[in-house]
Amino acid sequence: QVQLVESGGGLVQAGGSLRLSCAASGSILEIGPMGWYRQPPGNERELVATITTGGSSNYADSVKGRITISRDKKTVYLQMNSLKPEDTAVYYCNADVVLRGTFRRVSYWGQGTQVTVSS
Repeated sequence: QVQLVESGGGLVQAGGSLRLSCAASGSILEIGPMGWYRQPPGNERELVATITTGGSSNYADSVKGRITISRDKKTVYLQMNSLKPEDTAVYYCNADVVLRGTFRRVSYWGQGTQVTVSS
């Protein structure tokens, strides 16, 4: 019914930048809060940043000042600067979606995109 498709991951040297995108499509009436999470190798998934429909954002302490989340109607972005090796992880986007027709609110996840930062 709803798909979240991420793009923009890859391999970058420490200090470099990447921009991730996540586009939502399908039976969407409206999208509420959106966010990015990451899962480093051997670790649990953790919050990176979230953003409300009004544009208010929240960041993990480890990324403040280096990473910026933004969004438009159906896409959420993650601009990552000054990347560090510890930012290496699979990055997942998340969106709270109200479904067209049923008006149910469901949380969806993307398939993940790999970000690798070399030292």
